Amino acid sequence: MTTSTAHPSPFRASARVPLRIQLDNGYRSGPLDGGWWPQSRDLATECRDLVDHFPHLVGRPSRLLFSRPDWEDGGEPPARRLPVASGVVKVGSFPGDDTHEMVLVMSSRERLRLLVIPHDVPAETAHRLLLEAADERNTRTASELLADALSEVPPPAVDTTGEDDWEDEGGAQRRTAGSSGR
Repeated sequence: MTTSTAHPSPFRASARVPLRIQLDNGYRSGPLDGGWWPQSRDLATECRDLVDHFPHLVGRPSRLLFSRPDWEDGGEPPARRLPVASGVVKVGSFPGDDTHEMVLVMSSRERLRLLVIPHDVPAETAHRLLLEAADERNTRTASELLADALSEVPPPAVDTTGEDDWEDEGGAQRRTAGSSGR
């Protein structure tokens, strides 16, 4: 996974981990240029983290276009211009966009399309999605990758311990062979 080693930002919270991003080899070959696994649904915090810790060898993002459903409050940015460690970055979205992408317009005017992986996806699934999104052989869109991966994630286990021990809602414990009701 590609991570940044930039100096800590004044905006960076202390409990955060390094930027979780995987980029392709730089050749335009598919619908995505990589994947990004933010740590929350807070658009401003995550955009700052992305810009402040984006790998310097790739360039500097100057504008971010996001998919609204991926963020709290429908992804309404607090402002169109977001302060970051290196200055200001423009932030915007397309109405009704549900592509699960973050488009980075770099200072060179190049556009990078990143799959946005929900922050609460299990780590194993997220790592697999990061690699698939950055694979130059990938032909699937961000929405397709995410839908396939999330359909494979098992639902949370339900604790049924002791559920079969109760006879009815009155709380009487079920009698087993050899036990008396006294």
